[in-house]
Amino acid sequence: MPRTSKRKAAPPSSASVKSSDSLSVRPVEKKPRTSKRKAAPPSSESVKSSSVRSGKAGAVKAVTKEVDRIDQLFDSYANKDLGLIDPEGVETLCSDMGVQHTDVRILMLAWKLKAKKQGYFSKDEWRTGLKALKVDNLEKLKKALPTLETEVMTPPNFEDFYAYAFKYCLTEEMQKCVDVETICELLNLVLGSQFCAQVDSITEYLKFQSDYRVLTMDQWVNFYRFCHEISFPDLHNYDSDQAWPLILDSFVEWLREKRK
Repeated sequence: MPRTSKRKAAPPSSASVKSSDSLSVRPVEKKPRTSKRKAAPPSSESVKSSSVRSGKAGAVKAVTKEVDRIDQLFDSYANKDLGLIDPEGVETLCSDMGVQHTDVRILMLAWKLKAKKQGYFSKDEWRTGLKALKVDNLEKLKKALPTLETEVMTPPNFEDFYAYAFKYCLTEEMQKCVDVETICELLNLVLGSQFCAQVDSITEYLKFQSDYRVLTMDQWVNFYRFCHEISFPDLHNYDSDQAWPLILDSFVEWLREKRK
């Protein structure tokens, strides 16, 4: 039988041990540190900027809602086919406010809206006027009429309103004159409450005379100047040599003859 070798296995060398150790030992990976710093609070400037943006957004929404209400009121009186408030719509509006359509305050409303065509209001005119009056419903519009009247009666505004009243009656393209009958009605409407005696005499003369069938803006403006500047009924400061239109010279001559 062959001999069995009794030699012991040689112990592993130090080099092999080192090699084995280097394979079995793995380096520990370091996890990144989580920052524990708290986020910086927003600066006062950023807070202010945010508040301003928020405020502007709120203001825009409020204006949008106001315009929507103004448009809804317009639509309730507008002729849907024309996209305008027409004479029929104006009469309905007046009825709902409890005023006559011939009331001078309706003409004042047209002035405030800057209405270009007699008896008609466009949506843009309606928006502009009602925003200026700070109204967005029928009840507020009704309550605004006395305030509007006060505004119109201040001297600079009244002169503008008085001129507007004449232009408002120019219903045809290129029209520059207004017929005498309409002028008489307009004088009563616009000046009657302030200068009743003068207006009565002027309209009486206009209906009596036959030289003028229509009147110009210049003649119209000078009627107001006459009422405002000339002592009435004595007319002592009227001077025909001044720059008065011929129609007023004729009126004063007629009035003096009548009183003899």
